[in-house]
Amino acid sequence: SMAATLTTVRIPTFHNLRRSRTHQRSLNEHFISLLTFAKMEGSEITEQVGEDSRAKKKIFVAGATGSTGKRIVEQLLAKGFAVKAGVRDVDKARTTLSSADPSLQIVKADVTEGSDKLAQAIGDDSEAVVCATGFRPGWDLLAPWKVDNFGTVNLVEACRKRNVNRFILISSILVNGAAMGQLLNPAYIFLNVFGLTLVAKLQAENYIRKSGINYTIIRPGGLRNDPPTGNVVMEPEDTLYEGSISRDQVAEVAVEALAYPEASYKVVEIVSRPDAPKRSYHDLFGSIRQR
Repeated sequence: SMAATLTTVRIPTFHNLRRSRTHQRSLNEHFISLLTFAKMEGSEITEQVGEDSRAKKKIFVAGATGSTGKRIVEQLLAKGFAVKAGVRDVDKARTTLSSADPSLQIVKADVTEGSDKLAQAIGDDSEAVVCATGFRPGWDLLAPWKVDNFGTVNLVEACRKRNVNRFILISSILVNGAAMGQLLNPAYIFLNVFGLTLVAKLQAENYIRKSGINYTIIRPGGLRNDPPTGNVVMEPEDTLYEGSISRDQVAEVAVEALAYPEASYKVVEIVSRPDAPKRSYHDLFGSIRQR
């Protein structure tokens, strides 16, 4: 019974304590040793917390061996993040990515295989997901839908299953070209030749927005493999219909979006221009309104 577990606590009276000075001295010593112990415990706790805060944040990157994905992985590692690279072909990824880096973990993840498998790949230790997947043009006209639409949706669902609440998507300018009156823009026509790629991307964007996840959707202009030649220009959605940008800068914008709360719940369009002034990411993201 509960009564049995209670012990009698004898409260010493002033008279009793005075009667026994030695008793008081031993009490004092006991109290001091308790304090020292508590202090030691305290410093140990702070040290542990310090180590925990230094523990690297792990970011899951889907499409990590792609031309942009690979750069995102490299820049995340350079910034001190740990990276879980989700790839379809693990062996290929080992040669493509700097697999010697202890902060890099390569896992099999195919966005077209459903959200359960993706949730397993994302695991319990990923704090954010960056989606840099893109289909390869080929004979499969459903590829854009499988990768750019359903694949992205699967990834968002996997995040929901793992309680990951930060999602960065690399999309494209002109995804909403139809609404922008750009149906006859050669770039819009070209990008939609392969099974309506842009339409598929737009559907995925809309799904992300409705999902409630904390998102940043990045829509770059034409992607270049060469190093950056100008500064990043950032505009609100459905603004840019021409221009290009180095993949290095796209990766940089994706990595910086993780660091700035100003990037949350926003769609940003980016190109680079040699005549553009250099602006901080705080300013760039801050200049775009949330929808």
